[in-house]
Amino acid sequence: TNIKKKMKPIKQTCFDKAILRHRSVIETVFDELKNLCQIEHTRHRSSANFVVNLLGGLVAYCLMPSKPKIPVAGTYL
Repeated sequence: TNIKKKMKPIKQTCFDKAILRHRSVIETVFDELKNLCQIEHTRHRSSANFVVNLLGGLVAYCLMPSKPKIPVAGTYL
């Protein structure tokens, strides 16, 4: 988030400013991963089960026909 009134000023890099501008797109991707691709933080009984669940969700996200995009200089990637 942006610097509040009572906070000490911290120098933000260009990367930090760019991430803050596109925060809504990043949160949309996380929301799709959690809800549509079913990547949730649960208590897995084994680390292999966790990795299989995570990779399955990422593959499902990659195969989705439409994904949110960050505009770059007026165009979409």
